[in-house]
Amino acid sequence: MAIVTESQSSIDLADHGIHAAGRVYSNPTTALLYTQALRRREGELAEGGPLVVDTGVHTGRSPKDKFVVREPGSEERIWWGDVNQELSEDHFEHLREKVVAHLGGQDLYVVDAFAGADPAHRIAVRVITARPYHALFANTLFIEPSAQERSDFEPQALVLHAPALEADPETDGTRSATFVVLHPSRNEVLIGGTFYAGEIKKAIFTLMNDRLPLEGAFPMHCSANVGLEGDVAIFFGLSGTGKTTLSADPERRLIGDDEHGWGDAGVFNIEGGCYAKVIRLSSEAEPEIFRTTRTFGTILENVIVDENGVLDLDDDSKTENTRAAYKLEQVSNSLPSKRAGHPRSVVFLTADAFGILPPIARLSRDQAIFYFLTGFTAKLAGTEIGVTEPQPTFSTCFAAPFLPQPPSVYARMLGEKLDAHGPAVWLVNTGWTGGAHGDGRRMPIDATRRMLSAALAGELAAVGYREDPVFGFEVPTSAPGVDSKLLDPRSTWSDQDAYDRKARDLARKFRDNFEKRFAGAVDESVTAAGPRI
Repeated sequence: MAIVTESQSSIDLADHGIHAAGRVYSNPTTALLYTQALRRREGELAEGGPLVVDTGVHTGRSPKDKFVVREPGSEERIWWGDVNQELSEDHFEHLREKVVAHLGGQDLYVVDAFAGADPAHRIAVRVITARPYHALFANTLFIEPSAQERSDFEPQALVLHAPALEADPETDGTRSATFVVLHPSRNEVLIGGTFYAGEIKKAIFTLMNDRLPLEGAFPMHCSANVGLEGDVAIFFGLSGTGKTTLSADPERRLIGDDEHGWGDAGVFNIEGGCYAKVIRLSSEAEPEIFRTTRTFGTILENVIVDENGVLDLDDDSKTENTRAAYKLEQVSNSLPSKRAGHPRSVVFLTADAFGILPPIARLSRDQAIFYFLTGFTAKLAGTEIGVTEPQPTFSTCFAAPFLPQPPSVYARMLGEKLDAHGPAVWLVNTGWTGGAHGDGRRMPIDATRRMLSAALAGELAAVGYREDPVFGFEVPTSAPGVDSKLLDPRSTWSDQDAYDRKARDLARKFRDNFEKRFAGAVDESVTAAGPRI
């Protein structure tokens, strides 16, 4: 076995049960991983320098193939059910044996990195994979150790990544040939049957969502930035709500775009890179992200490239979920430390395709917990067969697929942070106004930016507010540079009686969802903070 190392340090994969027959590349450089991927015909070089890869059948995560090992050290705290399906320890051990045997027969790539920019809450992660581009992905998305940290590196979490290995559901206890398995007490992850690299990132995020609460830190599926005066803002939101766009503010430093923790010292990025959707990305609307798609070191997943190496970011023939993975440092106004103080502003983003919610509203403490647990956005008509009008989507804590513990754990932690630090909490609707999707129009992005900028700067503290008669939150009656009519969604509808009916209907959906999922799990004051119907 030959071990090729970037530094003078070496590793022994036998510690992980792997007896490697091929070469082992320990912490290889980007150039070496490019060379290997191109030589093996597992990627293409595009104009400007990105590596373009095809993830095969799986162009997104496989949430129905995610499992958590039921074992004595963690079973009492896991939120068992559809999100965290159980796998027995015997099945885990059997599957692990198959994975290490499969990996042992190939050339391997080992990446040592950290998850968590705050040293008090970081974990040392080792990723072992048989694919060079997945090694590059891990090196890009996690936090790279210094030379000294690498020489002393002791892994605390292990990802055994075997994308070409398929499980046998009958003998391995899985649903299909695809598997993503977390063993909480051992901090081990097994991944197979899928080449979609995002599984690596989200498996470690799931692990951190279990680990951080045990350390008293609040894990969050959010983006974060900080102003020149140290005023931190965090942005929760599901796909399509503008989380990446609105946190990328040239007047503020970007802490991170997707995964963070909130500890005793403040907010910290869990990652070292970004994983952005790039379908129909434009240089005008998203210049920073667009630039990364023409940069050496960026991985582009499922983006169409022609025989001359020219990209077509508008081509969705493979998937709508085209992605770019790049180092956070490629964003010019990113914060090198990836950590800052306690938030002054917490923002919940939603894309309300019903056209009911105001463009911005101020939430009380209990309302914040209600809407955090609700995690609302809307699915558009026409996006799926049979969907003829907008449908509500509820992803609790804006992170349901990645929560190993019950949502009430994270809601309690949010409440504690709000009580301790007193940030303003805002609900921002980037969806529709003047009617539902198909009748109304999309909320003007410039107006959203102006309202958000005013909120983060504290300028909305001095304006008047009205209480929404259905949802109960406070809505500003004016905002700098914004047409006041936009702030009252009812007045933007031509048929205001229709607005009233739809508002009550949406409020009822909020109530029904909350009572079904969280009745008895939270304080009565939180339940009462929801819509009035």
